Amino acid sequence: MAQMAQKILQVDKDELLKVLNVAFAEEWLAYYQYWLGARLAVGPMRQAVAAEFAEHAAEELEHAGKLAARIIELGGTPVLSPEEWPQTALCKYEAPAEPYVETLLEQNLTAERCAITRYQKICELTFGKDFTTYALSADILREELEHEEELNAYKDDIEATFNHQNEKL
Repeated sequence: MAQMAQKILQVDKDELLKVLNVAFAEEWLAYYQYWLGARLAVGPMRQAVAAEFAEHAAEELEHAGKLAARIIELGGTPVLSPEEWPQTALCKYEAPAEPYVETLLEQNLTAERCAITRYQKICELTFGKDFTTYALSADILREELEHEEELNAYKDDIEATFNHQNEKL
């Protein structure tokens, strides 16, 4: 870590590295959950939801890359083994055992809400103490909030479609 970066860092570096590694592991799990869900999804609006999942997967992978870079900049090491991701992550991976679109949307909403909480905490931890990590976490938080909104919109659209169809009967 550069001399001035160390000097202006006003947060416990070990604590920060730990929370960044938690987020890093969670991003990899989120990537895989979206990536696999995009391929397995069945049900209403499958193609649109699968495309959204694929887009989210790419963004989660990008988040993991940014977190890895920041961990290294701070003098740490990202979680080295995929086997360690589930043990490190606090937001858990849910296997798409039921690939129905609405189930996948619910699983991913749960994961997004956990991620939102994680990045909010990182923002609170670093605000006014580590400007670089704060900016990174605030940017990722913004994207996670967008993901939640997009997933909710699909869920609402599917529900509205079924309600409309039931009213016709």
